[in-house]
Amino acid sequence: MTPQHPQKNTMAVPQTDSRPPPKRRAADLAYDAIETLLSTVQLEPGSQIAEADLAERTGLGRTPVREALMRMVSIGLIVQQPRRGLLVSTIDLADHLDVIQTRRVLERLIAACSARRATAQQRTGIVHCAEMMVEAAGRGDLNDYMKADRALDLVNHQASHNDSAVKAVVPLIVQCRRFWYAYQHEGEIVEGANAHLELAQGIATGDEAAAIAGADRLMDYLEVFARKIIDK
Repeated sequence: MTPQHPQKNTMAVPQTDSRPPPKRRAADLAYDAIETLLSTVQLEPGSQIAEADLAERTGLGRTPVREALMRMVSIGLIVQQPRRGLLVSTIDLADHLDVIQTRRVLERLIAACSARRATAQQRTGIVHCAEMMVEAAGRGDLNDYMKADRALDLVNHQASHNDSAVKAVVPLIVQCRRFWYAYQHEGEIVEGANAHLELAQGIATGDEAAAIAGADRLMDYLEVFARKIIDK
């Protein structure tokens, strides 16, 4: 399946709250923009980071870019080396299974919290995001697939009301996305979309056991995918 890349993405992302979102700090916007460059491997593993280049690519100032990069250093997405400056962390195949195993524990916790705490609007929203993933996967549209994936994570994380777990899992999600993009020719996005749909439906029912089973299916998909790469 060859992903199609449309010139303009017009998918609607469901709103989880009728109130206008709070204004975000420039450093947070910079973090999100750089995270996208990392997870889609536009910033290649092992490559050197230039603040000025990132400021230009993101359209943000060097100060928020620097703050975002320091956050990424603290969680291991960026590494700081003497005389070489900042580098994009490499993808460690052996370590990636540990990433998935750790993420599994956190995803199970977040799914259970969301099943218990989500509002009716959030339950509807997370299923809608998963259905958008299934639809995009059927078209082989990687751009729309990943946009819906990010939207699903946002709803799920908000619904969980577990900031500690969310802060811990986000860097692991970026690592998994980056791994997936680097080896996407080995992936099956329809299977991945269906795993996300099972997770979303489990949360939407309010059944914690079903939500946890959905989280496990998603992690199983990622683990099988990783082992295909590692065992080559």
